[in-house]
Order: sequence, then C-alpha cells, then structure tokens
Amino acid sequence: MSNRLERTLAYMVAGVILLSLASFVALIIGTASGLERGDFAVGIWPVVTIMPLIGLPIGFVLIIVLLVVSAVRRGRAAKDAGN
Repeated sequence: MSNRLERTLAYMVAGVILLSLASFVALIIGTASGLERGDFAVGIWPVVTIMPLIGLPIGFVLIIVLLVVSAVRRGRAAKDAGN
C-alpha cells in the first residue's frame, strides 16, 4: 500500500512540476514572440500565467509529503526488522 502511495505522489510531483515548467517556457516564448501585456489577459493565457505561481509551491509541498511518507515507511520497516 505504501509503495503505491509513494509512486502516486512521485507521479503527482513530476506532473505538477513539469506542467508548471512548460507554462513558464510558454510564457517566455510568448513574450519573445512579441505578445504584449494585454495579450496575456485573454484566451488560455491567464491559466498559463498563473500555473507556475500555483504549481511550483504545490510541487514543493508534495515533495515534502513524499519525503515524510518515505521516512515513515523506512522507520516502520527498520522497527519491524529489529524485532
């Protein structure tokens, strides 16, 4: 069960961070291609603009959760092996 949780958390971390980085790259490309400030307020651009601001902190929190879950699992495994 714990391995499934860790695997799911790892995929969530990878997905959120990759999506945030892709949004960040899209913003850089959009700015370099000549889009003005007002152009980022229409269409899909507001979501792309907000994604790194929300996704990267969520990814960081998920990494910490993954580390805690992994440490708890290893602690329990070491306790069980000591008995």
